[in-house]
Amino acid sequence: MDRTAAAEFWQRFLASVGEEKSEGPTDVACFGDSVELADELIELVLRGQKRATAGSVAEYEAEGVALPEVGDRWIACDGRGRPRAVIETTEVRVGPLSSVDEQFAWDEGEGDRTRADWLRGHTAYFTRTHTALGIPFHPDIPVAFERFDVVYQEPDPEGPS
Repeated sequence: MDRTAAAEFWQRFLASVGEEKSEGPTDVACFGDSVELADELIELVLRGQKRATAGSVAEYEAEGVALPEVGDRWIACDGRGRPRAVIETTEVRVGPLSSVDEQFAWDEGEGDRTRADWLRGHTAYFTRTHTALGIPFHPDIPVAFERFDVVYQEPDPEGPS
């Protein structure tokens, strides 16, 4: 992540909402686990199609990152680590992977937006990321289901990623 660009982006966000001081974003991160996936997902966010995300509780713990909380504001970046949006968490629910419902799958905005497609895609994703971290995967791993709003975004000065 480009921390300097993120700090400047955060200051422009604060100015846009009339805040002078802030503790800073709770995180600066990309969606996904590859440059291509991060670029694809941030574009869904910027177009308004993606308003939810899901993260494995074990991955948060392994990376020493706190679970999201309502009111968190964080910077979402593209695959090159460039800040693209400030996101505010509006809802968090922790439950087994299999507890995802149709509405959450739709709100996440990926694939055909069905629960079945969501489970296929996220099972593959969590299997891949858990394996990379040396964490066992099982179909009912605890997942943080997070809904969010985009509270600030800027056009990409370099065009599409």
